[in-house]
This record gives sequence, C-alpha cells and structure tokens, in this order.
Amino acid sequence: MLRILVSLALLALAACGAAPRGAAPETGEITVMSANFDDAKPVAWPGRSPDRYPVHGIDLSRFQPQVDWPTARANGVNFAFIKATEGGDMLDPMFESHWRGAGAAGVRRGAYHFFYHCRPAAEQARWFIRHVPRTPGALPPVLDLEWTPFSPTCTIRRDGATIREEARIFLDIVERHYGQRPIIYTTVDFFRDTELWRLQGVEFWLRSVADHPHGVYDGKAWTFWQYTSTGLIPGISGKVDINVFAGSRQAWSNWLAQRSL
Repeated sequence: MLRILVSLALLALAACGAAPRGAAPETGEITVMSANFDDAKPVAWPGRSPDRYPVHGIDLSRFQPQVDWPTARANGVNFAFIKATEGGDMLDPMFESHWRGAGAAGVRRGAYHFFYHCRPAAEQARWFIRHVPRTPGALPPVLDLEWTPFSPTCTIRRDGATIREEARIFLDIVERHYGQRPIIYTTVDFFRDTELWRLQGVEFWLRSVADHPHGVYDGKAWTFWQYTSTGLIPGISGKVDINVFAGSRQAWSNWLAQRSL
C-alpha cells in the first residue's frame, strides 16, 4: 500500500511539473476583483458612470514599464489589453514582459495591434501573427484604428470605404489564425469619419473620456469602454488607461466562454 501511495504522489508531482513556469491561468475559475482605482484627472460623469460596471481592466504598452501584476490584479485589474505590434516592423519592447506578468497573475490578457495607414493590412496582420502567441484562454486580438496626425512618417487620411476594406482584410487574416474575430478599438472622430459601424460582425471597444459611449457613439453597441487615460492603480507606476466590460460579472464569464482563444 505504501508503495502505491508513493507512486501516486510521484505521478502527481510530475503532472504539476509538466506545465511550463508562468503558464497562463486563463482557463481557471473567473473571479472578478473590485476596482480600487483613482484618477489623476477625474471627470464629473453625467448619466451612467463607469462605476456602475463591475468588471474593470486596463490597456498598456511600453509607456507603463513597471507593473506589479499581483498587486494590480488584487486592486481590480481583471483584464489587460497589451500592445504587441504596430505597422509591419514595430514590436512593443514591453509586450513579452507584460504578457508573461499578466498571465502569471491571473489577469485575462489580450494583445492589440496599432494600425499604420501607410502599410498594407495583410502585411500588418502577418507581423502581428508572427509575434503574438496563440495562447489558450487569451482574449480576442484587437485592431486599434485611429487617425495619426502626429506620426513622423504617416499622416494620410484615406476614405472610409478604403479604411473599412483594409480593416476587413486584417480581421479576416487574424481570425483565421487565432479562431476568434478581432475586436476593433477606435476613437470618436475615427468612428464617425470612416463610418466604422458599417463593418459587419464586429465587436467594438470605444474610447470616450468625457461621457458615456451611448450618447457619444449614437447608441452603437460596445463590449469595452475606455473611460480614462489618466488612471492611477496600485501596482502600476504612473498613469494608465482604464476600461470597463459592458455587462455583469455573469455576462463577463459567459463572454469569456464564447470569446476566449
């Protein structure tokens, strides 16, 4: 009997050691941590405040190089969209570190690509796929679409039909690789100027830092709302973008079940 117990114990230890160190815990139980955030430039929210939504998270890039992920998680960071790539030749230098740290802390993580209007969409999709792992349980990829008036190399503003076609090409290629349709992040002016609502079968992540997106985006459905870029969160050095998920805790769990990689 003792020999059998020892054998079982050894098998259990071997099974535990089979998972790579820092492996993503995305597929475990969904626990929503309440937000313990502040804002360096708070807004007196008219109507529906972001506080009424229970599931908060962040998006970040190389501009947030110091993150204590367990502390951030404990203070309400339930998800993180992490910048991975831009254009066809830029990799965010903090992507791999943020990706590992968020996963190890139990933060649901996804990667986003910042679109560069002077490169073909197919080339950009391939660049994103080259650098972002197909991690089971990760959030859907994100395509970040906005105007770039301060870019040192590309300030063109193409017409809405061209933008939407380029977006469709990117979405199709990335969806085939990861098995999930990417989310589109955008701003009020870009959404309006390019008539992005004409894209079919797309979930939106909308920026609106002075009012609820329902009014700013004429009632367009959204899944994530970026409500501030001046958030202050324990565990994160400096200011950071804060977002909410559109539904309840149960809706969040249901959405993850359908939309995780």
